[in-house]
Amino acid sequence: MILQNKIKKTINSFPFTAIIGQDEMKLALILNVIDPKIGGVMIMGDRGTGKSTTIRAIADLLPQIEIIKDDPFNSNPIDFKKENESNEKLKISTEYIKTPMIDLPLGATEDRVCGTIDIEKALTEGKKAFEPGLLAKANRGLLYVDEVNLLDDHLVDILLDSAASGWNTVEREGISIRHPARFVLIGSGNPEEGELRPQLLDRFGMHAEIKTVKDPILRVKVVKDRISFDMIPDAWTLLYEEQQKKLQNKILEARKLLPTVKIKEDLQIKISEVCSRLDVDGLRGDIVTNRAAIAHAAYHGKTKVTINDIQNVITLCLRHRLRKDPLESIDSGSKVIQIFQEVFEFLD
Repeated sequence: MILQNKIKKTINSFPFTAIIGQDEMKLALILNVIDPKIGGVMIMGDRGTGKSTTIRAIADLLPQIEIIKDDPFNSNPIDFKKENESNEKLKISTEYIKTPMIDLPLGATEDRVCGTIDIEKALTEGKKAFEPGLLAKANRGLLYVDEVNLLDDHLVDILLDSAASGWNTVEREGISIRHPARFVLIGSGNPEEGELRPQLLDRFGMHAEIKTVKDPILRVKVVKDRISFDMIPDAWTLLYEEQQKKLQNKILEARKLLPTVKIKEDLQIKISEVCSRLDVDGLRGDIVTNRAAIAHAAYHGKTKVTINDIQNVITLCLRHRLRKDPLESIDSGSKVIQIFQEVFEFLD
């Protein structure tokens, strides 16, 4: 046990602020941790472009959270007290833990994801008990699914339903339980290995596209940084400690500012006009773009959304909601920007 603890202490994640390029992915992740109601992010890109590294690095920027001690669902003590405010004598013990970052393996079953009967208790004590799954562990944190485009569609449905509602309901062999499952869902994948069905893709709040760096100088810089980090991870952690702290504080301040940020109705009308002209089905695109623009404004310390905020997020929010036309000569991102410029009369 002592050896395991020592090993855990020496494991360092590559600093988020040290990652070169991939601005789309980094912005989408930051905005989702500022406002989880954006609905998560789907990251599609070439192999070996740092998707997993960046996703794991964002978790290190998040502050510790207070939970009820030994609670399997990471329950928030404030919420628990509100639900039980009639019982004034109720006392609870709390503790602080690192914001959960849960990896969902491709081979995971529905029982492993949602939870199931605790077989050990059933056999030893003769009692029906619930064994929490990965959704319980991810509550108030991040749930990461690598190669999400290869995951069974019914599991993707379960993840998206839980992420949208904030709850997981399990009905198993006489047990009925409902527990909070509020997490930021992050999926990544390689488009060469297959796409998600449009109905599922639409339910991810944002969609970032990652390309391989072409500039030889930047490629060498990335290679040197990675080799150096692998050799002396502790030194790298110290080197970027100040930058990491600044970004962490910026995210925390944005979270506090978020409820005060306003967006004018005329800008909302323009956003909906862009969605209409792009023939986006439903209203999810409108809602997500509004939320993301508000989070972007908060991230930059503003209380009013500007056209610049909308411009920086609208492609991330809409490109995956467009109907694919094989005859189109431009990609979906370019089409979104083109319509945005026409609607907002925005000049290059």
